[in-house]
Amino acid sequence: MSHALQQPHRGRAPRNGGPVAALDADAVRAAYRRWAGVYDTVFGGVSSVGRRRAVALVNRLPGRDVLEVGVGTGLALPRYRQDARITGIDLSTEMLHQARKRVAELRLRNVVALREMDAEATDFPDASFDIAVAMFVASVVPNPRKLLAEMRRVVRPGGNILFVNHFAAERGPRWWVERAMAPASRALGWHPDFAMEALFASDDMAQAQAEPAPPFGIFTLVRLPN
Repeated sequence: MSHALQQPHRGRAPRNGGPVAALDADAVRAAYRRWAGVYDTVFGGVSSVGRRRAVALVNRLPGRDVLEVGVGTGLALPRYRQDARITGIDLSTEMLHQARKRVAELRLRNVVALREMDAEATDFPDASFDIAVAMFVASVVPNPRKLLAEMRRVVRPGGNILFVNHFAAERGPRWWVERAMAPASRALGWHPDFAMEALFASDDMAQAQAEPAPPFGIFTLVRLPN
């Protein structure tokens, strides 16, 4: 990873209103119920590089037991190394249906479970996984800090926690790109004004390593040791 996280700037609120409120679980379910059938087409392309980079990092890290938080339609599942044991969770029944179809069609034997579960309150025992990765999830959940705490709980000491997400820019060209993408992104629960500090406390940022991901650097890949 390229550099330690710096203290972030607070993202500007959208020009047509204040900061976007966090979605509750029912709102998340409703949003992804609408989008499940076309999610890959609408969002798969713009998120593909960040997704590939996250899985490539998972594949390089030690440990075989991997939890993918917010597995969605399973876009990342074919990219994990074959000797890994992948468990995916998601809040959306409809998204998981698409993921299960993908697993069956591609015969992904390294996917050991796909479960409907709240990422902020899973039922896994402590220290169940070597790695937990959340791709484009942190800005959707009602309480990002609670998500991080739960990922810390289920990952073994010495393991790794990974995020790919959008974090708000303060200014410059990326700020304009974010504004242009705002209408579609809000429909998918991606908040253009999501600040890094909503997820990471200062101690976390001191430990974490981050690198920008295309397109336009609007996404960031973060690795946090547990």
